[in-house]
Amino acid sequence: MSEHIVSKKIYFIIFGALMVLTLLTVWVANLDLGRLNTPVALAIAVTKAILVVLYFMHVRYSSRLTWVVVAGGFLWLLIMVGLTMSDYLTRGFLTYPR
Repeated sequence: MSEHIVSKKIYFIIFGALMVLTLLTVWVANLDLGRLNTPVALAIAVTKAILVVLYFMHVRYSSRLTWVVVAGGFLWLLIMVGLTMSDYLTRGFLTYPR
């Protein structure tokens, strides 16, 4: 099996993008976005996860079978996040008497 060689420049670019996204995460965490705090944080986290999987785990240059397995993992992640968000967003935020 032949391996695809990725240049160090690409790794540094991806690392820089991950650092920018990390700073964006910190900045957004200090904003009051109301109900959008969780979806925005999850969107940034998924973007960072995709970059890590594609480049640092070498999925970008892998076989189609590897792509299918990774896509199945992300599909499962979307199902779990969707179920969690459907529960979280439909709760009535009640205050209970003491």
